[in-house]
Amino acid sequence: MKTTWNRFWTRYGRAWPTDWATWWEARRGTPRRLVGLSLEGGQLEAAVVERTNGTLAVTQTTRTSLALDPLTAEPELVGRELRQHLDAAGIRTRLCVLDLPLEHVLALALPLPDLPPEDQESLMLLEAERTFPHALDELRVATARFPVTGGGWHGMVLAISRERAERYEAALQAAQLRLCSVAPGLCALDPATTDAESGWIALRPVGDRIQMQICAGGALLILRTVEGVFEWEGPTRTLVTEELWREIRLSLNQLPPELQTRVQRLRVWGRTETATELAEKLAGYLGPRGFQVDQERSMPRQLWGLQVPEGLTPSVAVALAARTLAGQPALFEFLPPRTTAWQRLRTRLASRRLATAGLVLGGLFGLIGTAFLVQQVQLWYWGSHWQRMEARVRELETIQSRIRQYRPWFDESFRSLTVLKRLTEAFPEEGSVSAKTVEIRDNGRVVCTGTARDQAALLRALDRLRAFPEVRNVQVEQMRGNAPMQFTFNLQWGEGTGS
Repeated sequence: MKTTWNRFWTRYGRAWPTDWATWWEARRGTPRRLVGLSLEGGQLEAAVVERTNGTLAVTQTTRTSLALDPLTAEPELVGRELRQHLDAAGIRTRLCVLDLPLEHVLALALPLPDLPPEDQESLMLLEAERTFPHALDELRVATARFPVTGGGWHGMVLAISRERAERYEAALQAAQLRLCSVAPGLCALDPATTDAESGWIALRPVGDRIQMQICAGGALLILRTVEGVFEWEGPTRTLVTEELWREIRLSLNQLPPELQTRVQRLRVWGRTETATELAEKLAGYLGPRGFQVDQERSMPRQLWGLQVPEGLTPSVAVALAARTLAGQPALFEFLPPRTTAWQRLRTRLASRRLATAGLVLGGLFGLIGTAFLVQQVQLWYWGSHWQRMEARVRELETIQSRIRQYRPWFDESFRSLTVLKRLTEAFPEEGSVSAKTVEIRDNGRVVCTGTARDQAALLRALDRLRAFPEVRNVQVEQMRGNAPMQFTFNLQWGEGTGS
């Protein structure tokens, strides 16, 4: 018992108030504390973020390398490793949001005609089914529509393999974490609706890849990962600026001409050496081409309507957490909606057959309830009668108990006389069978001795004796002589059956 309690306290008790309070807040609505997670580039980045009076506070952070790949290793082992890193950093918060790595995401951007929202949604799914290399039932799909400044609509479809998404969820569940959102972190760090008039390119280096996001006119136009722009010379890694500019140019060429002219800025997010090298080389290469290149070394002072501490390092984990704490839904949400047990039951009962069965079952329960109600009414009725006569009944019971206490000590059933009466009725009147002694014992056993003219007369008398209802188990113990003869027999007298 003690060991079981220790395990429970180790897993759940230590987390109070951070874990249980956050869980209860999540059940009621927007939480006030959660942990943002990123597993990109073989690195674990975690940040515990709190919301207090419209201000964000990052209370705990950790960044470490992962020994296991979440997409190839067993989810239980990955979850165990995550739990060990979080415990080492003292992070006990269970509610979390996860940054979805862009290298696993399929993206499709397309202009939308002026149609009702549901028709635009159907059009995007139809184009995704035609374009993506997998069937839609093998993917988790998220869509978004943007009104473009100046007129028109732009749509974007993102998809990820269902198997990969489930592996991430299983690993976080094994790490004893409760997932509330899975979304691309760059969209939360640099929202497309920040500036609806101009356009910009956002770059974020992650390992050997660079995440790219292009926004213009208040719409997200491009979201992808750029690979193959780094060259290795021994242990040194160098950015190939021409190759990166080629990828940027190819992405810009996918935009309508009126939106391409708006993209004149480029942001590089991060403080790492790679981010600094990226910003410096792009500034020298794209500056003459009319681009303004900036390195964003800190988080925006205001994000999703919340104040951000000054000088905070850019982090997609913090940005995702801030969006959730602000009560803003993800632009692209890949976590399936949670359904309660009541919702699942209601869905099952939606069919006609189950609805009919439910009606029949409800009618049956109604009949049973009516029967119980009738029974209860009868109990109330007779209970009221009993209350009116209860006093008189108690008085009569008291009198009867006193009568039994003071009644005569002798037996009123006259058992001895009744036994003798039955023996007299059984013996013949002509005197061929006569009794000498009759012994009546306390246990109801009667022993009789006497003489008979012959054996036949005795047997006839015993048969008549057996015919009486009070007499049982008539047994002859002894017979001596012939004419006359002596006999001894016994019988069992039945109490309470005689008159």
